[in-house]
Amino acid sequence: MSQSAAAQNHSPEAVTHNDMANAVRALAMDAVQKANSGHPGMPMGMADVATVLFSRFMKFDPSNPTWPDRDRFILSAGHGSMLLYALNYLTGYEKITLEQIKNFRQLHSITPGHPEVMQDAGIETTTGPLGQGIANSVGFALAERMLNARFGNDIVSHFTYVIASDGDLMEGISHESCSLAGHLGLGRLIVLYDDNSISIDGPTSLSFTDNTAQRFEAYGWETFHVDGHDAEAIAKAIAAAQLNTKQPTLICCKTKIGFGAPTKEGKSSSHGSPLGDEEIAGARKNLGWSFAPFEIPDHIFNAWRAIGQQSQTERKNWQLRHDKLTGDARATYDRMLKGDVAAIAAPVIADFKTRMTAEAPKIATRLASSKVLDVLVPALPELVGGSADLTSSNLTLVKTMGKVNKDDFSGSYVYWGVREHGMAAAMNGMALHHGFIPYGGTFLTFTDYCRPSIRLSALMKQRVIYVMTHDSIGLGEDGPTHQPVEHLAALRCIPNVLVLRPCDVIETAEAWQIALEHTTGPSVLVLTRQNLPLVRLDNSADNISKKGAYILKEASSEPVATLWATGSEIEIALKAQDQLEAAGIATRVVSCPSLELFRQQDEKYQASLVGVSKVNVAVEAALRFGWDSIIGSDGIFVGMKSFGESAPAEELYKFFGITAEAITDAVKKKI
Repeated sequence: MSQSAAAQNHSPEAVTHNDMANAVRALAMDAVQKANSGHPGMPMGMADVATVLFSRFMKFDPSNPTWPDRDRFILSAGHGSMLLYALNYLTGYEKITLEQIKNFRQLHSITPGHPEVMQDAGIETTTGPLGQGIANSVGFALAERMLNARFGNDIVSHFTYVIASDGDLMEGISHESCSLAGHLGLGRLIVLYDDNSISIDGPTSLSFTDNTAQRFEAYGWETFHVDGHDAEAIAKAIAAAQLNTKQPTLICCKTKIGFGAPTKEGKSSSHGSPLGDEEIAGARKNLGWSFAPFEIPDHIFNAWRAIGQQSQTERKNWQLRHDKLTGDARATYDRMLKGDVAAIAAPVIADFKTRMTAEAPKIATRLASSKVLDVLVPALPELVGGSADLTSSNLTLVKTMGKVNKDDFSGSYVYWGVREHGMAAAMNGMALHHGFIPYGGTFLTFTDYCRPSIRLSALMKQRVIYVMTHDSIGLGEDGPTHQPVEHLAALRCIPNVLVLRPCDVIETAEAWQIALEHTTGPSVLVLTRQNLPLVRLDNSADNISKKGAYILKEASSEPVATLWATGSEIEIALKAQDQLEAAGIATRVVSCPSLELFRQQDEKYQASLVGVSKVNVAVEAALRFGWDSIIGSDGIFVGMKSFGESAPAEELYKFFGITAEAITDAVKKKI
């Protein structure tokens, strides 16, 4: 090992930086070794950086881990999770015990290999798929600035710190997100880049020779270079970064992966495997760490616990300032942080439905969504909207919304640019930060660009609302690259995602209400480009769409056929019902705005709709996947079997056989 200062003898009164950092290294080595699985190299390499950050700069209080004005720490290099677990145990987070560290990566422990979110244990979010954490951090930092613009420095003034790896910065999402952060001048975002020059395959020179600092300077970031094992240099850079309120900062920390390991320091062999008993013994000798596995001597342990207490006075002072807020401001702030909007949204939606029932507009559901937002946004300051450069197509902007820019964060609309993946990840960050309910729009076909972040919205149980328009061949002439075919099935198969495809303005309003009330996962609103008639003619105070599927129009007698449809195909199903009834075939139409919600209903309700008829037909301008559980493998599916074509929408529906006549013929043939 190159640093001779690491090996020292200490009295209880003399705890050095090296002691503190080596405690982190030792816990990481020991936990990975006991689990026989994990990544020891990164925690060992970044222990010095993390020790400086937590001991000298981080504003946090483990006794009150969800204190709203705490600094946020995001481990984008989430494979090095033992760094975070060690820090949180040492600083005093009650949930992260030594026993949990000993159970690292074991079933039912709260110390998994790649943690997602556990904010009451000091885990804001980390990266599983590389790049996500640094992209989430942009949403965290943006939320902080937007809340600050609303409630002032006394209530909202904190930093977002990130530890990111070479792999994070290779991922394309880092470009989308960090470009936006520079554009918005998110000066309270500080990224500590673990520049260890090692990837799984070997040295990063095999595939990654960017000048990272120059890249970030081109985005508008401030950059520093430091020796990642020089505590004073690290501290100086972080202090300078804190002073720059107009630019985010990248601190390139030159580190040695597996720092202290006698034969694996600086090598990829220390990245993703236990070091082994012999290597750990050598590392202990090099580091001057003579203690048994998982043993932290009292003087070092107590020094770390003191660090965990050093922000308590600041937290108590913040609480006093919060308690002195005027009644309306305090109530609004508390509600925004809590995120419970059901009581406010419900009467707004009810009034809107009454008005729309009277007006009976024939409009695209994307326009219906816009009309819903026109009434929701003024009532809910929590709502933050945006679009990936498709505002005029997604119709996500309400006129009363101010536009967020680097000089004014008081608005509530974000122009994300052509950055679908970055938008989705940043919205996850905003939701995780708390205070806002983000929604963002693009075309449904581009959920392919958002999918990794949508999956993490679901995995982390975050309320993020995806407004996806141009939902089928109904978008017409733009052709098959823009016409989603497999996307509904692909989204429906992600656990904990609500896919909502409304058929008219009433169902669209109900879909928005469902999305706002769904606090434990994301919702995808799937909306049309083409106009659709009002089919929910009887206004109901209840949100019938919450059942996921319901009888929209009953058969004239015991149904022989049931037509199941969603979205724009409801209109077609209703026409087919008229034709079948005229032919003496009693036919029921079931609207299915959400198959996920329908499957959550009790067995009795599901049985009242499924299997009642001799013939079951699903009608959807998409692929069949997912429908057989409702219509059976012998059921009729009228929809897509291939990619689309470029032509006017009406011609495409005829060409692909998604018509009332096709449904009628298929039912007659089946009977």
